[in-house]
Amino acid sequence: MERNDKVRPKKYLGQHFLKDQNIARKIVDALIFDDNKRVLEIGPGMGVLTQYLLLIKDIELKVVEIDKESVEYLKNNFSLLQSDIIEGDFLQLDLSTIYAGTYAIIGNFPYNISSQIFFSILEHKNTINQVVCMLQKEVADRIASPHGSKTYGILSVLLQAYYDIDSCFKVPPGVFNPPPKVMSAVIRLRRNTLKSLPCDERLFVQVVKQGFNNRRKTLRNALKNLNLEADVSALALLDKRAEQLSVADFISLTKIIEDSRAGTNN
Repeated sequence: MERNDKVRPKKYLGQHFLKDQNIARKIVDALIFDDNKRVLEIGPGMGVLTQYLLLIKDIELKVVEIDKESVEYLKNNFSLLQSDIIEGDFLQLDLSTIYAGTYAIIGNFPYNISSQIFFSILEHKNTINQVVCMLQKEVADRIASPHGSKTYGILSVLLQAYYDIDSCFKVPPGVFNPPPKVMSAVIRLRRNTLKSLPCDERLFVQVVKQGFNNRRKTLRNALKNLNLEADVSALALLDKRAEQLSVADFISLTKIIEDSRAGTNN
């Protein structure tokens, strides 16, 4: 494969190009396929992952890239991709139009927008069945954190509600150009069997966000803005702080609040 006119990493796009081929191969190998091999790669840059993805038999690969220089590079060096390069911002994409069925996402996520990427993935959780990504280790640890941990937070709960999460491996700064100032890590998310939660999902998100936005307070105080009924407010569970509740606890609490409101409105 011909290589020409290397792309210059751009700080304003948060670009850190992976230059270690073994790590690139390991990231691609972390994908677990059944019959469906539809994959969307976010931010391919110069195609360090793309080259290995294209070796997968029967893969249906599309890539989304915001950097015009990288798009030109991909067009010049990956003839198989020509009609499957989406030039634009992943966060502005209508993800429901990418593939007709379910698909996986892979990428070295820009550190400055990784949380926003995950919130977009959550909005399309029933079509995105797997995510393999490299991101800042601190964020990766947070996503995989169990309840009771200081790093457990909003993304931990929301992603763990819908995905099984595996920590794959750590990646040192020296394998990037330019090297970031932090460690990186690769994680894999696989959609669990829940088609939907057994509670109002919008209320669930509200309870989780409200709880962690006031994480030093007990849930009784953190959730005051939700105007809880007296019987709900008296629950012993609300003596705890948000980080002490498991995903199942948050689902149960949401269901209790939902049922209480339904009873009030009857």
